[in-house]
Amino acid sequence: MAHPEPTPATHSTPPAGPPAGEHAAAHASSGADAARTRRRAGLSGFLFGCGIAAAMIDLFIFHLGLQWHHFYDLSTHEVALVTDGFFHAFGWFITVWGLFLLADVRRRGGVHWPYWAGAVVLGVGAFQLFDGIVDHKLLGIHQIRYGVDLLPYDLVWNGTAVLLILLGYVLMRRGGRAHPRA
Repeated sequence: MAHPEPTPATHSTPPAGPPAGEHAAAHASSGADAARTRRRAGLSGFLFGCGIAAAMIDLFIFHLGLQWHHFYDLSTHEVALVTDGFFHAFGWFITVWGLFLLADVRRRGGVHWPYWAGAVVLGVGAFQLFDGIVDHKLLGIHQIRYGVDLLPYDLVWNGTAVLLILLGYVLMRRGGRAHPRA
C-alpha cells in the first residue's frame, strides 16, 4: 500500500517580530522602565547628596571642626552632643539608602553619571536650604554661629544653597538631554 503524499500546508507563516500592537506595548513598557530607572537614579543622587551634606559637610565641618553649633542647641551640652550623634546616624542612613538605590540602578544598567552628579549637587543644596530655613529660622533649634551678626552667615548659607540647587538642576537637565533614551 502506498503512502499518500502529504498535502501542502495551507497555513501562512506568522510575520517576523511581534504584532504591531505588541511592539508598541513593548516599546512603551521599555520607555516606562527607562523613565522609572531614571527617576530612581535621580532619587539616588538626591539622597546621597542630602546625606553627604548632613553627615560630612554640616556635621564634620560646622559641628565638630569649627564647633559653631550642634544639631540641637536649646539644652545642655550633653544633649547637644547626643543629638549630633542621632543627626550623624540619620545622615549616614540617607547616604547609604542613596547608595543602595544607585546599586539597583547600576544593576539595571541605567546610570548616567552626569545626571546622577547633578542630582547629588541638587541634594546638597536642598539639604542646606532646608537646614538654613527650617532648622535655623523656623524651628530655631540652632544657628550657624553664636555671638555674631547672623545676617552675613545666613545670606552666605542660604545663598550658597540656592546656587547649589540651581547648579544641580542645570547639571541634571544637561545630563538628562545627553542621556540615551530606551
